[in-house]
Amino acid sequence: MLDDPLYLTIPIAGLVGLAFAGILTWWILRKDTGTPEMNAISDAIREGAMAYLARQYKTIAIFSAILGVLIAIGINWLTGLAFLLGAFFSALSGFIGMYVSVNSNIRTASAAKRTLNEALLTSFRGGAVSGIAVVALSLLGVASIFYVYQGWLVPDAGTDEGFRQALFLGVGYAFGASFAALFAQLGGGIYTKAADVGADLVGKVEAGIPEDDPRNPAVIADLVGDNVGDCAGRGADLFESTAAENIGAMILGLAIYAYTVSIGDPNPGWFMFPLVVRGFGLLAGLVGIMTVRLRNENENPMKALNRGYYITSILAAILFYVAVDQLLDGEMVFFWCGIIGIILSIAIVYITQYYTAGEYRPVREIAKASETGPATNIITGISIGMETTAASVIAIAAALIGSYVLGTTAAPNGDYEFIYGLYGTAAATMGMLTTCAFVLAEDTFGPITDNAGGIVEMSGQPEDVRVRTDRLDAIGNTTKALTKGYAMGAAALAAYLLFGAFFEKVAEIRGVDLVEFYQTFQVDLMQPAVFVAAMIGAMLVYLFASLAIRAVGKAAGNMISEVRRQFREKPGILAGTEKPDYATCVDISTKGALKAMILPGILPVVVPVVLGVGYRLAFDDNDIAVMGVGAFLMVATIAGVLMALFLNNAGGAWDNAKKYIEAKGLKGTPQHAAGVVGDTVGDPFKDTAGPSLHVLVKLLSTITLVFAVLFVV
Repeated sequence: MLDDPLYLTIPIAGLVGLAFAGILTWWILRKDTGTPEMNAISDAIREGAMAYLARQYKTIAIFSAILGVLIAIGINWLTGLAFLLGAFFSALSGFIGMYVSVNSNIRTASAAKRTLNEALLTSFRGGAVSGIAVVALSLLGVASIFYVYQGWLVPDAGTDEGFRQALFLGVGYAFGASFAALFAQLGGGIYTKAADVGADLVGKVEAGIPEDDPRNPAVIADLVGDNVGDCAGRGADLFESTAAENIGAMILGLAIYAYTVSIGDPNPGWFMFPLVVRGFGLLAGLVGIMTVRLRNENENPMKALNRGYYITSILAAILFYVAVDQLLDGEMVFFWCGIIGIILSIAIVYITQYYTAGEYRPVREIAKASETGPATNIITGISIGMETTAASVIAIAAALIGSYVLGTTAAPNGDYEFIYGLYGTAAATMGMLTTCAFVLAEDTFGPITDNAGGIVEMSGQPEDVRVRTDRLDAIGNTTKALTKGYAMGAAALAAYLLFGAFFEKVAEIRGVDLVEFYQTFQVDLMQPAVFVAAMIGAMLVYLFASLAIRAVGKAAGNMISEVRRQFREKPGILAGTEKPDYATCVDISTKGALKAMILPGILPVVVPVVLGVGYRLAFDDNDIAVMGVGAFLMVATIAGVLMALFLNNAGGAWDNAKKYIEAKGLKGTPQHAAGVVGDTVGDPFKDTAGPSLHVLVKLLSTITLVFAVLFVV
């Protein structure tokens, strides 16, 4: 049944991707590491990052093991096993990203002593290792779970029913990936921003010393944080995005596959299509990554990155066409759905770039507002962040509606229009994520260049070297903002897919016809209990964001006190005659992050399960429980998407407004001080709460799928 030669793309692309990542790693590690002073700083960053990650992963392992055992006992041992595998590979993806990052920063700094192009290649290819590894591991993980489960382990192995059983049991893999990613993203975000805020407010504003000045006791913790937050955390984030999207789309494809079986022309391509497309996207990303280079030393590095992105997108579109032609009975409407997804990714990139890059109105407006102090800076930044939601939501809405309508046109009869429409949205999501490897490379590129700039500054390198790293760092800030927008758009589409998968699971548990279920079942918000469940979904998003931001504030307060203490008790630090105590600041960030990540990490797991089980026990009509969980999911997703867009873009705009002021030569002025204050307010927005919400909206969907049997009868 699963013998189409095109399916070989899945293992080939995954293995080629891992081999390619290995070659890039070898290429990077052979690069020059610079002066002894540069190596001493790099070693301190590496040691701090590895020490933190070891402690964080120990915490994740404990909670994952407990939850995995509970799932195995209460639900199914195969689901529990899939959960543990998903958590493991999610953590592994994060580790790979961080390992390469902490070894690329010193080599980027050294390359900047020679040419801008060499520094760009070193930093971007270092980021590419993470992007390639994440997509490859996600692809191979989902495919392996599916093939092994449906072939040998499920009760109806080797049959059509075995496909369904394997996929629904495999949801545990996406749940495990989401669970580990939430802790990784949240903990890393708290760590990095506690250090960043402390370093900026005391160093830049109070002491008047430059960014990344070696006299600042918090500077090493800040540089460590770039790796554990933006590299390890984002790697785990996009790993679980691709895993959840793959499984959700495959589940929707099963419904169409069932129809092809009923008419005597079974075509498993409908549920294998997502994996093939992911493999094609990975291969396209490899080509795009290798095309990135400067045409000359004066070229804007962003142009080189954009060229690579466009090449990746074009190749991905061509291969998407091939996959539709060969696997989906030539229904080309789904190719156009994929194109809609690719266009959406480009649209979100440009929307985010407009709101967060220094050459456009929003950032300059914040910079202008800084002339009258921190208050007007913050007011303007908040308003800009809110404004960004409009264009992004319109783009996502247009993509969803357009792909749904196109999908319905492929339905062989009216009964299946809704299912084919949902598959159209799945195709759009798959189209958007075809460029995932390249986009994640851009994301990890940001912290590598940031670290490189810090190493250059702290080791006292010539001004021309710092100019090169500053150019790359400015681009890195923009790419980090772009990838956050991209990740949130992908999260919105993937979550919508999982809505469909959830209701398909409900129909399966009840043993009713899927088409009939979709036609007759509605989530009725006029029911008070359902409306309350929807409000709880929105409330959870706000509570989660509050806990994340507050954790940064508390840890940053401890960091500020420690930096002030060192400056007060050791006046020789600012005079340059005494060495700061970096280790204490690293320890403050580590303890603050590990302690604060537990409650917001557990909350999204507990709330939907308690809600679903509670409603099932409280109401005789079980439809109330199903509608309640459905409303909870929908509204939490909507609120999460809007909140994440606001937090990510406001934070990115504040950051680049500060850099815009600095570029005008206004360091040390009241306007610059206001810009720094705005940047520190935006730090937990864009690097802690915002990215963590990407994970949250998908975690809620996967957990309700896994635990649906507890509240659906």
